Amino acid sequence: MATLPQPSLFSWTEVERTDEIFRLRRVLEALPDADLIAALERDRKGKRNDHPIPAMWNAVLAGIVFGHPSGASLLRELARNGELWEVCGFDPLRRPKGISKFAWSRFLSSLRRHQRLIDALFEATLGTLTRLLPDLGRNLAIDGKAIATCGKKDPEARDGYKSYEEPDQQGQLRKIVQHWFGYKLHLVVDADYELPVAYELHGADIGESPRLMPLIAHLKEHQPELFERIETAVADRGYDDGSDKEALYDDHGILPLIPARELAQTMAPLDEKHHDTIYLGPTGQVCCKVDPFDPKDEKAFAQMQFMGFEADRQCLKFRCPAAAFDLECHNREACACLPQVRDGAFGRVVRVPLERDRRLLGPIYEHSLRFERLYKKRTAVERVNSRIDQVYGLEHHFIRGLKRMKLRVSLSLLVMLGTAVGWVRLKKPQNVRSLLRAA
Repeated sequence: MATLPQPSLFSWTEVERTDEIFRLRRVLEALPDADLIAALERDRKGKRNDHPIPAMWNAVLAGIVFGHPSGASLLRELARNGELWEVCGFDPLRRPKGISKFAWSRFLSSLRRHQRLIDALFEATLGTLTRLLPDLGRNLAIDGKAIATCGKKDPEARDGYKSYEEPDQQGQLRKIVQHWFGYKLHLVVDADYELPVAYELHGADIGESPRLMPLIAHLKEHQPELFERIETAVADRGYDDGSDKEALYDDHGILPLIPARELAQTMAPLDEKHHDTIYLGPTGQVCCKVDPFDPKDEKAFAQMQFMGFEADRQCLKFRCPAAAFDLECHNREACACLPQVRDGAFGRVVRVPLERDRRLLGPIYEHSLRFERLYKKRTAVERVNSRIDQVYGLEHHFIRGLKRMKLRVSLSLLVMLGTAVGWVRLKKPQNVRSLLRAA
């Protein structure tokens, strides 16, 4: 068999580095991790020091960047990949021995004790990105993500349930109930750049809605520059709460884009004290009863034409549907307005104050085209959740325990920000979500 003589050791600067290695280097260069490394080195002082702390930390980040589901798979990759071994900062002469599982486990244990510094590193990296991207944080998307624990024995894991509706083959909506045993990630992302800006990890039994305002308060405290930019916050029906919507708009000036749940089955009179033809629907639609004799609501009621939000009056403005859409109205005599308005070409104008129901009514009318257009931004958080699973290895993991899970999740989100910083510094902000070569 023919053999090709090759040197046993060489510098990887003599050959072209792979795209993945360039991406890793950009992440390592973007993170201001000096305080964390100093704390880890203090922990190791006086103990065995076969592998430098910075190299071990870089290897942890490499495992996240390349989506390794376990430490064992990363250690095998380090043992056979001399390029990765050298980029992380390890001594090339020690590669044949690799890193023992005991040394790796001990390092991760030390890393978990400094979760506070990792959280501070996330905030510092986000602050850097905020300064680099003047429009970061303008539109936010919020959602909860189910993360199942590994196995069935985890004393810190909890049972979680989430229900949603999806159409069946006949087009009929059916209720789906999702169950998992583990944890729930409460995540806030920038809806335009699809990057994380705040997060919490709790047991799966903690609901989504109660964590919305604490996450907003966290942003206000730790990222004041980004917080001042926030214009909209979009979330699904799981966050439907009147007091939260009121606080977002009244206290923080944030437009809530959270659809209302259908808690009632009937139309309610807009003015409960006086008889009129104007009604409020189960999800906040403002309608006029144009045919009092038709038993079917879809024919008896017609949605009024939305005319916009009057900020000075804190009211939503609507116009008579018969005049706006040329409908035949069979209930004109019951309309509580002046006869000349009732029979006029423009029709009646109704102003509905937000205070009528803060859960159903907001500064952006839920049944308007603007709400529909902006609500589409919610899919940004779903795509971030997908990357956490498929790119950063949480879809098939071997993690038990809240501290271990929080470390892995926080490092995944940190790598997302580090990757984005690398692209922006290369003057390519349009690629902040790209997994291509960042060089």
